[in-house]
Amino acid sequence: MKSIQQQTIDPITSQVIRGALENIAIEMGHKLARMSYSSIIRESEDFGCALVDMNIQQLCESTQSTPLQSGPIPGYVRGILKIFEERGEEFYPGDVIMHNSTYHGASHGPDIGICVPVFYQDELIGFSVTTAHHLDIGALTPGSCGIVDAVDAYAEGLQFKAIKVYEKGVKNRFIWNILRDNIRASDMVVGDIEAQIAAAKIGADRYVDLIEKYSLDTVLAASEDLMKYSETMLRNEIEKLPNGTYYAEGFVDGYLDSDDVHKKDLKIAVTVTIDGSDISIDLTGTSPQVDRPINMPFEGTVDCAIYLTLRSILLDSNTFGHIPQNSGLIRPISISAPKGTICNPIFPAPTIARFCPGNIVASTLMKALGQVVPNQISAGVGNLKVVSYSGLKEEDYWVFMDIMEGSYGGRSGMNGMDAVDTLYANTRNNPIEDIESHYPLRVTRYELRNEACAAGKWRGGIGSVKEVTFLEDGSVSLEADGHKHAPWGFAGGADGYVGGVALNAGTDREKHLPSMVPNTTMKKGDTLLLTGPSGGGYGNPFERDPAEVLADVIDEFITIEMAEKEYGVAITEHLTIDQQKTATLRS
Repeated sequence: MKSIQQQTIDPITSQVIRGALENIAIEMGHKLARMSYSSIIRESEDFGCALVDMNIQQLCESTQSTPLQSGPIPGYVRGILKIFEERGEEFYPGDVIMHNSTYHGASHGPDIGICVPVFYQDELIGFSVTTAHHLDIGALTPGSCGIVDAVDAYAEGLQFKAIKVYEKGVKNRFIWNILRDNIRASDMVVGDIEAQIAAAKIGADRYVDLIEKYSLDTVLAASEDLMKYSETMLRNEIEKLPNGTYYAEGFVDGYLDSDDVHKKDLKIAVTVTIDGSDISIDLTGTSPQVDRPINMPFEGTVDCAIYLTLRSILLDSNTFGHIPQNSGLIRPISISAPKGTICNPIFPAPTIARFCPGNIVASTLMKALGQVVPNQISAGVGNLKVVSYSGLKEEDYWVFMDIMEGSYGGRSGMNGMDAVDTLYANTRNNPIEDIESHYPLRVTRYELRNEACAAGKWRGGIGSVKEVTFLEDGSVSLEADGHKHAPWGFAGGADGYVGGVALNAGTDREKHLPSMVPNTTMKKGDTLLLTGPSGGGYGNPFERDPAEVLADVIDEFITIEMAEKEYGVAITEHLTIDQQKTATLRS
């Protein structure tokens, strides 16, 4: 590891270099999105870009990427370095390393990392890294999500442990042949990997340009100055909190149709300890790992869920503005989880479906923090659904992955956000036009839920409903959560509403499915109806402004009967407020 020069740097130069570093990552992100083939990268922006120094500290990240993609990047580099040390390998100019090992820092197998070592004057000075979700990595069934019946890491798809796909600038054609021979929809996946490589090379070139302009010592000194600033900002907020220990627990649906009680209703236990400007998160008490891929990589998923939640709550951008996103933000935080639990599994436990339980880690941490900063958290969130659609056309597969948004709980002074990706996700909605123009699917319904809005002084966010029809024979698989355990209400607010999935709803072939659905055959004309959970309410519903309650009735979020029963607001058949009756009800 390189010792950072303790060079004094003036604040103006530091901020100029900050802007330059951030723009490098932003350019990487724009180029990656524009060069990619798949909609999950091009439209949903499920990717990450960052620069990392020789001390494995993240210097910057692309603003349009997701926390679950950019956040794990230092872990990817740590894993690569560890494997290189074990193998006795070295980095050379022109190398490109591919990595997706979830027990060496990666978030999960489909999120492939591309790492380009950055050299300046023959010295290795850092790494330019891109990560992205890929639509297939050769698992037991089509697609890279919904592989919920995988029994171990080997069944989840190809494992790339710090593999050089280019060595000293020379393409390793054997590796690329393996990719094409073992991945469904290989033209799309390989094209996306090549886009990642190009974006990572752009980042490396821009980083060298920056160093040539300001010198390596100046850039490193500015980076350390920026990290100390971010660290100080977070420490200042932690120090304002009362010292003590705070506990909460949440539950993951798991495999609700399983006869094995150990595979469902899985507990996430979170203990928060605040001591001065340090904060520690202990996950002791969490359920043991299972032989299904609902386990989460400790480094790459669990840590990112915790880092993102603490940063978002304690350094809200509306209050503090733009805080440099770098490794300084994790210095005040320590995380522990017992080995062999779903939050820290032991290889080769499968982890590919780690997304939804990771959201429960974040939500449960938020619940614990509600005891100290009640005005800065939201009530429980409605979790997302990740759906893989696929089919076979002669010898070629088509594969499409859709992230169906969730919803936030209400929070102090604000209703919960409706139909959005939550917590560490924040991918974009994939346009219906894009889906229908590329795949034999038709979206026949896409709207907010009616009469599923959690009561509160600030109501919970509303989940969405999406119905998809197969225009050709194909298959579908699903990983989801929140079909049994509703998002929690806070400070007197009501719990939210659970979600669901149904095949061929409204017909004599209607069948309701659990949260986790392995690859299931679909016939032409079959429909899949997906219902997202609605977030919890915040605060006493009888304190909600009656005009807001009336607006919710007019928008069909709630009924007249719900308004009276849950909010104590009497609304006439002409959609006006009966003030006298409302006063009586609320008294």
